[in-house]
Amino acid sequence: MSEEIKPDTILEASDVVVNEQEALQEAPVAEEPVAVEPEAEEPAVEVPAAEEPAVEEPAAEEPAAESKLNFAEKTLAELSSLFEALSQSVDRMKRSKEAEAIKSAFYRRLSKDKAEAGYGEEVDEPKQYSDPSAQEEPVEAAADQGPFAAIEAGFKSLYNAYRRERAEYNRQMEGERSENLVRKQAVIEDLKALVEAQEDVKDTFPKFREIQDRWRAIGPVPAQNYQDVNRNYQFYVEKFYDMVKINRDLRDLDLKKNLEAKEKFCEQAEELASSEDSVWAFRELQKLHEQWKEFGPVAKEFRAEIWERFKAATAVVNRKYQSHFEGLKSKYAENLQAKTALCEKVEAIADKEIKGSGEWNNLSREIEEIQKEWRGIGFATKKENQKIYDRFRAACDRFFARKREFYTDFKDSMNDNLEKKMAIIEKAEALKSSTDWKKTSDAFIELQKQWKEIGAVPRKKSEQLWKRFRAACDEFFGERDRHAKPENDFHSNLKAKKALIAEIGAYVLTGDASADEAAMNDFESRWQAIGFVPFKEKDAVNASYREAMQDKFPSFRSPRPQRGPSRQGSPRSSAPRTEKDRLVLKYNSLQQDIATYENNIGFFASSKNSEPLIRQMQERIDAAKQELKDLEARIREMESKEEGNE
Repeated sequence: MSEEIKPDTILEASDVVVNEQEALQEAPVAEEPVAVEPEAEEPAVEVPAAEEPAVEEPAAEEPAAESKLNFAEKTLAELSSLFEALSQSVDRMKRSKEAEAIKSAFYRRLSKDKAEAGYGEEVDEPKQYSDPSAQEEPVEAAADQGPFAAIEAGFKSLYNAYRRERAEYNRQMEGERSENLVRKQAVIEDLKALVEAQEDVKDTFPKFREIQDRWRAIGPVPAQNYQDVNRNYQFYVEKFYDMVKINRDLRDLDLKKNLEAKEKFCEQAEELASSEDSVWAFRELQKLHEQWKEFGPVAKEFRAEIWERFKAATAVVNRKYQSHFEGLKSKYAENLQAKTALCEKVEAIADKEIKGSGEWNNLSREIEEIQKEWRGIGFATKKENQKIYDRFRAACDRFFARKREFYTDFKDSMNDNLEKKMAIIEKAEALKSSTDWKKTSDAFIELQKQWKEIGAVPRKKSEQLWKRFRAACDEFFGERDRHAKPENDFHSNLKAKKALIAEIGAYVLTGDASADEAAMNDFESRWQAIGFVPFKEKDAVNASYREAMQDKFPSFRSPRPQRGPSRQGSPRSSAPRTEKDRLVLKYNSLQQDIATYENNIGFFASSKNSEPLIRQMQERIDAAKQELKDLEARIREMESKEEGNE
């Protein structure tokens, strides 16, 4: 059953997580930034953190552009090359999502290729471990997996090396953030000491600027400490501006520098507001807000203006970001509806009553097309995406489980048929040397009948069994024909019967019913007096005889046993009284001829050497069926006329 598509080959798009879907759950609820008050009177510092514009926490890292490639279309070698190139790139530590996407695509492709190549069970992806050094996956594969073993082992080796490097990188980053936290806490302590010292402004202000520079030079801290450490820093900055008597010139210079810096921030925010990539613009805006907080106040006359300008650009970016995810929600809803419809289709197929192998194969191809359509549909909502995929996968699994069960039973049935045909072959081979021609001929005919009644056997054995059985039959009948008595010269009998058929065809009806019936009986008697013909010619010559007699004498009925009760009486019934009766007799006779021809085709269908005979029989069947249609039309026409006369 190579045509079967295994359920595990379904390539579900939800296997690769896209950041936009995660960010959707965290998208800003409000379109506008929270309104804030202008900065306080001098010498107050920048607006406190609680009064800043409403800006969301930075979202997760955007996956690299390469992760958006359609990895499902790549071969195993291409996926391995992509992963190797990624693992050697400078920014590889920032492309972990792309690495996981390539890994997932590799193992789905490996599972599919193995299944198609007949190497057994599906392949599991290597599990993720928090510490790769503590639990390493083997890179060796079973020998019975053929050419895929080396490919899988090579990929696992690359992937394990990347995991170890990634884990080490994460530990280093976490360590650096922890160190940054300690350094920033030390800066806060220095700032606190500076505030409490209340030294002369000429000495204090340069120290304050040096503390600010140190603070800005320190990198990020752990996320859980971000709010607290920044709140403490802003608190002491505000206290510094509240208590220190800054020299007017120095203060004006500081306010001017702050204004210049914040004007640049406004320009950058306005550029972001005009960007078409709303997600990227939103994330860049987060960085600007962080930098905005690190600068002190501006002059009072510019304070409200600069703040409103920055806030307006922030509002535009926020609205675009919100609109982007509202559009995604709508698209996700459409995708969910489309996937639900596909689930219903597969569930209907999985619950359908299926009888034959051909229907199973046709429905398998239909399921495959539905799976292809599924892969072309995007995500549903994060809440529903896994549920709808589980429903689709369950329906596919149910269908293929039923198909496997069917073919298991079908295989058992074919094995039983194999045993039955082997028994017939053994009987035929035991009889082929018999010289009791009449009794053995009847026995062979009975064996042939039994053979046709037995169902299918395994395809690899079918031709071999048929040739063996046919050889036994041919050997017996060939010997029988060669040892025939002079009075039973089969080939001479064949010539005699063909001559009689030609004579029947040349006979001209006299119009006298009694004379024509006598001629018919004479032809039949002469036919019966001729002996047997070669076995291979028997059916064809008998069919030609019946066709000639029925065409010339409509009342003629073949003397062979009937399949059921005759509508017109015995084979020797009197001539039909009407034209309609004659047509009905001919119609019934044609039906019997078609049954004979089809039986002949059924007997010879398994032999490649019988193609000419099969072709001849099929031509006769087609001609007879066409004549049946014509006769039926004529009979119905006569019946309509009779009803009209009544």
